[in-house]
Amino acid sequence: MTAEIVPDYEVLARRLESARAAGRTIGLANGCFDVLHVGHVRLLREAHEHCDLLVVALNTDESVRANKGEGRPYVPLEERMEVLAALDGVRFVTSFDEPTAHALIEALRPDVHVKGTDWEAADVPERDAVEKHGGRILIAGDPKTHSSTALIARMRGEGDGA
Repeated sequence: MTAEIVPDYEVLARRLESARAAGRTIGLANGCFDVLHVGHVRLLREAHEHCDLLVVALNTDESVRANKGEGRPYVPLEERMEVLAALDGVRFVTSFDEPTAHALIEALRPDVHVKGTDWEAADVPERDAVEKHGGRILIAGDPKTHSSTALIARMRGEGDGA
């Protein structure tokens, strides 16, 4: 594994202070990352190009269920964290249980908050929290033609999942 898993983002926030003091740029990508696919990999690869330390924050199993519905996630948090920690460019993996990433952003204060191409920077719900600490929004990855939901639907034989 190339990344360190720090399940509690408050603990990680304290650990990042020395990197921040040394002038290192901290990037943050967050999401469910349930059933990892090439779109996730491309997003994280591009995100890594814009920061010194890339943090990936995963929704806990409970928050994935709240967002995606009963039966999700397919991959438990501990396994999703381990898979993401194995990806090149990822330096830390953490988790968050809140319905939005606002508290996570307040704690980690990323210099770069990374969202996929299904977002416009002006529409990112956490934008104010990011900019409040001098950070910026980065829209990264390939066009949104991949999704875990669509992949799962295809595996179930439910059409293209779109």
